[in-house]
Amino acid sequence: MSRLHHVEIWVSGLAGARARWDWLFRELGWAPYQDWPGGCSWRTADGAYVVLEESPDLLVDVPYDRRRAGLNHLALTADRSTVDRLAVDGPAHGWSLLFADRHPHAGGPDTYAAYLAEPAGFEVEVVADS
Repeated sequence: MSRLHHVEIWVSGLAGARARWDWLFRELGWAPYQDWPGGCSWRTADGAYVVLEESPDLLVDVPYDRRRAGLNHLALTADRSTVDRLAVDGPAHGWSLLFADRHPHAGGPDTYAAYLAEPAGFEVEVVADS
């Protein structure tokens, strides 16, 4: 059986992005993991982690668009109360609620989730686990 090891997200402005992602991951129970001048990471209790990095090798600074080929969104699980809290508190931490008119069932009647986006365009779907 395979499991997720890590995901690396490159950003063009680490300082602002770091605060937004730090809030989100801590709310989800992830712990800070690594920290260096060009990036940082958070990990789960089972060892999977997400890296946020402003690479010194970044040669093309094209704005991120989840509708282009590439990563559309990162989907994570949480309990329902956390999904609700993220939807309400997210805007104060730089995250906007997508599909607000259909929240929390934007993914369909059997899905309970918050679809959050940050200013650079990255989307995180937080799905309530059964």
